[in-house]
Amino acid sequence: MSKDDKQGGNGKKKPENPYKDTLNLPQTDFPMRGNLAQREPEMLKRWQAMDLYSKIQEAGRGRDAFILHDGPPYANGNIHIGHAVNKILKDMILKSQRLLGKQAPYVPGWDCHGLPIELNVEKQVGKPGHKVDAKTFRAKAREYAAKQVAGQRTDFERLGVLGDWDHPYLTMAPQFEADILRALGKIIANGHLLQGEKPVHWCADCGSALAEAEVEYEDKRSPAIDVRFAVVDLADFNARCGAALTGSVSVVIWTTTPWTLPANQAVALHPEFDYVVVQTVSEYLVLAEGLYESVLARAEIEGATVVARCKGESLEGLTLQHPFLDRQVPIILGDHVTLEAGTGAVHTAPGHGQEDFVVGQKYNLAVENPVGADGRFLPSTEFFAGEKVFDANPKVIELLQARGALLCHKPLTHSYPHCWRHKTPIIFRATPQWFISMDQAGLRASAQQAIQDVRWMPDWGRARINGMVENRPDWCISRQRTWGVPIALLVHKESGALHPQTNDVIEAVAQKMEQGAGIDAWFESEPSDWVRNAADYVMVRDTLDVWFDSGVTHHAVLDRRSELSRPADLYLEGSDQHRGWFQSSLLTSCAMHGAAPYKSVLTHGFTVDAHGHKMSKSKGNVVSPQDVTKTLGADIIRLWVSATDYRGEMAVSDEILKRMADAYRRIRNTLRYLLANLDGFDPNVDAVAFDELVHLDAWLVDRAAQLQDEVLQAYQDYNFHLIYQKVHNFCSVDLGSFYLDVLKDRMYTLRRESLPRRSAQTAMYHVAEAMVRWLAPILSFTSDEAWEFLPKTAREESIFMATAWQGLRRLPADAAITAADWEHLLEAREAMGPALEELRRNEAIGSGLDAEVVLYADGTLRTSLQKMGDELRFVFITSEATVLPLSDAPVEAMSAESGALRVLVAPSAHEKCVRCWHRRRDVGSSTEHPQLCGRCVENVVGAGEIRLHA
Repeated sequence: MSKDDKQGGNGKKKPENPYKDTLNLPQTDFPMRGNLAQREPEMLKRWQAMDLYSKIQEAGRGRDAFILHDGPPYANGNIHIGHAVNKILKDMILKSQRLLGKQAPYVPGWDCHGLPIELNVEKQVGKPGHKVDAKTFRAKAREYAAKQVAGQRTDFERLGVLGDWDHPYLTMAPQFEADILRALGKIIANGHLLQGEKPVHWCADCGSALAEAEVEYEDKRSPAIDVRFAVVDLADFNARCGAALTGSVSVVIWTTTPWTLPANQAVALHPEFDYVVVQTVSEYLVLAEGLYESVLARAEIEGATVVARCKGESLEGLTLQHPFLDRQVPIILGDHVTLEAGTGAVHTAPGHGQEDFVVGQKYNLAVENPVGADGRFLPSTEFFAGEKVFDANPKVIELLQARGALLCHKPLTHSYPHCWRHKTPIIFRATPQWFISMDQAGLRASAQQAIQDVRWMPDWGRARINGMVENRPDWCISRQRTWGVPIALLVHKESGALHPQTNDVIEAVAQKMEQGAGIDAWFESEPSDWVRNAADYVMVRDTLDVWFDSGVTHHAVLDRRSELSRPADLYLEGSDQHRGWFQSSLLTSCAMHGAAPYKSVLTHGFTVDAHGHKMSKSKGNVVSPQDVTKTLGADIIRLWVSATDYRGEMAVSDEILKRMADAYRRIRNTLRYLLANLDGFDPNVDAVAFDELVHLDAWLVDRAAQLQDEVLQAYQDYNFHLIYQKVHNFCSVDLGSFYLDVLKDRMYTLRRESLPRRSAQTAMYHVAEAMVRWLAPILSFTSDEAWEFLPKTAREESIFMATAWQGLRRLPADAAITAADWEHLLEAREAMGPALEELRRNEAIGSGLDAEVVLYADGTLRTSLQKMGDELRFVFITSEATVLPLSDAPVEAMSAESGALRVLVAPSAHEKCVRCWHRRRDVGSSTEHPQLCGRCVENVVGAGEIRLHA
């Protein structure tokens, strides 16, 4: 309404419109303001009081199931925005599946054992065996984990995530601990377990072996050195190379871990590489032909010449002198040697590297590990006893220099494995451990076949996890911890063999565990509690890798819970879980059953700030979900998750969330306007059949039906960002900028019970019913709130108990006004905009109703426009609209961009109706109502036939 509409020409306020009470103004108790931070907790209490999740499951009984298995977050610390993303994505999928008619249970769970909990408990009560005994320590760890679970559960529920929160799975529950042990027994029975002294990732700060998933790579500056290994038998060397050298000959290795040289057992060459003998001023150096020039440059050696060549395989077995120990080592061959960097000769210490260990096994090399669990050299280590390994690097270099074995020393910054907890560099260290063998009993092949049978989303996930499985070493499942599920095995004191009744022992321990003793059933027992010949056996006191705990949830949860089943339809976690939970679940399932535990795997990216930077407290760019729910509300986080393409990095910041809040308001206001215009509408009595709808209303239902098909497909494809885009556009463009704008006249000015008005209400009813369903998986609180304000019918207690989308009809191909006609109408409406705007700028009109428009067109465009007849003016929101041939267009008519339409807009010369604001020639024709147009007179007095219009 313009200023002139509010005031008279002299600036005085106009008298109250006497026809105001004859208008049907929108009315609803659905609040304009969301006040989500205050309203959502009250709704959550209602859901909990009505036991909504249980009612949803009961309503879905007997339907086809959709099983999404929840990967367990770790029970330590507050949830962060990445947790929120994960849980909300799962919730959106499950809610949409229920609307698709599926039974979709959700059993949340937590990973409860492991080192982070131990470290926090140590801060409270001290280390086990010092200030507190191990049993008490485990009890304290259980208490701590339970408290962490309770806090995280509250935060997850606050996000609107529906699930069986009263009965989650906990890996520390006695029943679960027993099932973990039973899973180990099944894997042992299938022949996949082995014991051996093999190099594993070792964190000196943890004092324990680490799993692959517990290792992260960060840059580290290391002392890269080139070291001479002198040839012992020159004659043998000459014979192999066909040379006649005299003097000192050395094979040169390159390493960034000088501290591993005390454990060296060999030097590896590639059998097929060409190696050259380079003569310098004082010696001969053996280097790979593809690298020798870079080595000489690095060592700043000039004037060297190549005097001989040979293949790597010709030097196999040649003896070399260790650079500082009284030890001679052989040259061996290995395909792991590359020409990417170094010298083409690899220092080999089987006790400190996986590839070294593998090639060492082939050559029966000793697996020597002179480093203790604390990361210090053992007291028996010559030269470096008691030194921390990284601190020993300078001393190793100094010793090499003194012995004349150091060719070059150039520091290097490179990617190096770090402990994900302590963020400190780790080492490879050979220790007696328990492993799940990747190749014994064919586990690797089984897992790779299973990978091919799974749907990976995005599809690059298949190649990623396949590459990891193809190259991964045996899985070290043993840990030297206090808080974890025991590897409940009895080992013969002399032979090291497992007890022949291993399966019986495992089942007996499992039964005692599930009866309430938990892991203490093993740790507080002796061999004689389990077998008769106990004197010959010792108990394994190691605990299982926590990735084994979570990896067997397919057995302890999917197989255990009656509402679930294996394989699950979907696993969904962050993209880092290809090397974590996805893989541990795959390996344990294949080891137990020969198949994957899931049919599909979906991954999401990590959260970053608006600039793409990783979030950290030190940078001050962390977005806390708890803070957002307290200020903006959980539905804003949910809307952001849906709006973001989760397959890549997910940018979030306060500013981004504020923009989401603006988008939310547009959606909410649209929904509210629909509800307000349904005041007094009873769909059981007042609904108009689709074939009898006013053309514009039929178009809206058709457009909503088309959109619903797209929304359903997007839900099925997990493309939530498309749903946000399409629904937001529908609210802003189809409804806000067109339909609802056009509809105001009909809804406000026609009689409440008139067919055109009931037609509009019918269309809006269908759209409102459809929208709350489209939005329910995303804007859960808002949709369930709106559900209460829809026209009362026999409806479910909550939107989340609905199991079908709204039935919507499409326009038939032979409709009086087809979808193609509507495209023409909308094109003409858009083309008319600039002409109206020019009149407004010139203050010739206030609104479109002050204008009359003439459209000049030919062909199908003209036909489509003419079909509307007098209703065209309502679609264009002008007081008059006429269609004429394109050839009649005057010069001053504005041409549309396509050139197929010209538009002439002029101010109307007629009086304005004070009730509908249309300028019509019949204003004043009624002596009783001289300020009204004929149409308003009819609607005010209720006489005559109500004219149908668009």
